Amino acid sequence: MNIKTITCHEVYNHGASLQEHALLKHLEILGHSTEAIHYKPPYLSKHLDLWKISNVKYEKNIIVKWIYILAKLPTRLRDLKRKKAFDNFSKKHIKTGEKLYISNDELKANPPLADTYICGSDQIWNSYFQNGKDPAFYLDFVPDEKLKISYAASFAIDAIEDNLKPFVKEKISRLNHVSVRETSGLRILKELGVNNATQVLDPVFLLDKEYWKENFVTPINDKYILIYDFDSNPLIKNMALKLAKENGLKIFTVNKNIKYANSNFWLKGPEYFLSLLANAQLVISNSFHAVAFSLIFNKQFYVVNREEKINTRMRDLLALLDISNILVDESNFNNASLKPIKSYSSINKNLATSINSSKTFLSKSLN
Repeated sequence: MNIKTITCHEVYNHGASLQEHALLKHLEILGHSTEAIHYKPPYLSKHLDLWKISNVKYEKNIIVKWIYILAKLPTRLRDLKRKKAFDNFSKKHIKTGEKLYISNDELKANPPLADTYICGSDQIWNSYFQNGKDPAFYLDFVPDEKLKISYAASFAIDAIEDNLKPFVKEKISRLNHVSVRETSGLRILKELGVNNATQVLDPVFLLDKEYWKENFVTPINDKYILIYDFDSNPLIKNMALKLAKENGLKIFTVNKNIKYANSNFWLKGPEYFLSLLANAQLVISNSFHAVAFSLIFNKQFYVVNREEKINTRMRDLLALLDISNILVDESNFNNASLKPIKSYSSINKNLATSINSSKTFLSKSLN
C-alpha cells in the first residue's frame, strides 16, 4: 500500500525527527511504501533562519532591523551546524516527497498521491500553537474516498478553546480511524462527540530498544547526568547540581540555554541525542521524547513540568505506566536520588501491552 504521512516536519527538534522516522520505519516493516509529505507552512519554517526577526518592534525601522540581524548573525551562523546535523538525519532516515507544500490550499489543489494518509504523531493538534488550527494536520486536503487515519495525534493540552471546538470536531469527523496519544485527548474528543477514538503510544515505541541501539547509539565513555530542559528551569538546575556533586558525575545537555552543564551538545543531531540518553546515569527532563526514550532504554529519570501548557503528554504517560512518583516539584526534589526507579519489570510489562495494542490499531486501520 502507498501511504503518505504528515506531521511537524523539519522543525529541528530531536523528538519531532525521531517520531517521524519511527512511524515511517514501522509502516515500512509492515510492507508498505511510505513517504512523509514535505509540508512546511510559514509558521513552521523559521527555525534556524539567519534573517528571522523574533520581535515585531525591530521590524518598524530598517536601521534597527539590520542592527538586530547583525547582532544575532554570529550565533545564528554557528547554529547552522545544528541545522546541517538535522538535515543529514532527515536525508538518511526520513523519506520525503520532493514537492514542497506551504499551505493546506496547495495540498488541496494538488494532493500527493497515495492509497492511505496518516496524520501524526507529535503535537499536530495542539491549538496552543498554530499547527493545531491548521486544516492540513487533520487531513483536510485528502479526498473523501481515500483512507484517512490519525496515529497518536496529540492535543498536548487539557482542553481546547470553545471557539475552536466546531472546527476540530468537523475535521476529525472526516477521519476513518482516530487515535490520540494521551488519555486527555480521548476526553477532549468525547466532549466533542467523537467516541470512536483509541489511545495509542507515540511512534517511537513501535520500534524496540534493539533497533534504536543498533542503528543510532554509540558508546560514550563518561559518567554524567543528561539534562533536556526547554525552560531553563531552576528546579532542574538545582537537582542536577545536587545529584552530580553527590555522585561525582558530570552534567551534559542538548539545550542551548543551559549554562551550568560541563558539556553542551546543542549542535548535535538526533543520533547523538540518542547516544547521550542511552549512556546517561540519570536523565532529568521536561521533554516528552526524553521521557519516551528513557523508558525504551530503561534509564533512571525524573520529569519536571513545562512552563507552557503542554504537560499532559508526560503526565498521562507516567500515569499509564504507574510511575507518577518520578514527576518532581518543589515539594519533593530534595529527596531525589540517582535511582528513582527500583525495577523496570512491571513498567516493561505495561509498555509491552500498550505497544501491542498500538500496533494492532494501526494494522487493523490499514486493513
